[in-house]
Amino acid sequence: MTLTAHRKKITDALIIAALATAAAALIAYPSESIAAARDGLTLCGNVIVPSLFPFFVLSSLVVETGAARLISRAAERFMRPLFGVGGGCAAALALGFIGGYPVGAKTVIALYENRECTKTEAERLLSFCNNSGPAFIFGVVGTGVFASGRIGVLLYLAHTAASLIVGIVFRGWGGKGARVRAAPSPGSGGKPLLPAFASAVQSSFTSTLNICGFVIFFTVFIKLLFISGALPGAAALLGRLFAPLGFDEKWAERLLTGLIEISSGVWTLKGAAGQITGSVAMAAFMLGWAGLSVHSQVLSFIGESGLSVKTYILGKLLQGVISAVLIFITARFVSLAVPAAVVFAGQVDGYAGITFGKALLASAVGSAVTCALFALLVKWAEKRL
Repeated sequence: MTLTAHRKKITDALIIAALATAAAALIAYPSESIAAARDGLTLCGNVIVPSLFPFFVLSSLVVETGAARLISRAAERFMRPLFGVGGGCAAALALGFIGGYPVGAKTVIALYENRECTKTEAERLLSFCNNSGPAFIFGVVGTGVFASGRIGVLLYLAHTAASLIVGIVFRGWGGKGARVRAAPSPGSGGKPLLPAFASAVQSSFTSTLNICGFVIFFTVFIKLLFISGALPGAAALLGRLFAPLGFDEKWAERLLTGLIEISSGVWTLKGAAGQITGSVAMAAFMLGWAGLSVHSQVLSFIGESGLSVKTYILGKLLQGVISAVLIFITARFVSLAVPAAVVFAGQVDGYAGITFGKALLASAVGSAVTCALFALLVKWAEKRL
């Protein structure tokens, strides 16, 4: 038996064992699994669908109508020197910052499949264009977890700075391949607005459903890890190993949760106000790393595109580390232990009590305004060109 065949046999055995363990856990804890799946569905209905769907539509429109090329000339002046990619790639950077996970990655894949960027450019973009949105950092993490608008601002600044630093670090990835422009795709002038809109809605709805599937799965997965004792056991082991560094079992449990799923991870930091600098730094790391749940969503978009995921994984890990370091540095000059203002306390109740109807209404209004402005931009560009 060759070494490759032996490794494959071991891998297959591990996969079968993992599947059998998962099936046993579902059988052993049926009510808990159902409750976790129900929580995941609620999260998808109240937050994921109304917040991501409009940005997915906008992302598809930017690529399908050829709007990415409209900003190419202006953006080329800073995108090429800083990040080693063309100006048209600025659309992925902008949408990644305002749309949140995984809008940036989806935009990168769309640009590559539409031949708006080369393979090398796409892989460089994946390292830094997929970021957490301001609504999540300000609302959920800053206000909801730490009850501080100042911390939300600092986290977003650290997150943004770390992303740009990673982009600069990976600007030379793949050598000079990014300087060779991609061949134009058929109909490279872009689709008319109405056909592009119909296509964007259809593809975005499918993408949103795929993300909801991952959210529900990881919600159940984390719940089973907790009630089965697997995650607390791993945290206890890590706590003992790193006890000399002041990293106890509770911190290890928070970190492991954040490594798997970002929302659950940052929420475990809510009761750690006594160690505010360490808590905020860990939140910064979780936001930069994004979690296995987000990574799975990105991998589903990459699919059979042929793009390497190496820059993406390395970029997210590096972004998490840089974000945490920036928070530690900032804490030496800016106090993080600031009591929340009354207005932020009121916002916490608002976020906690948000319903599907309210979220969908706000999302629909924002989406309508954005699409209207986008349509005007396309018409103006068509007349100028």
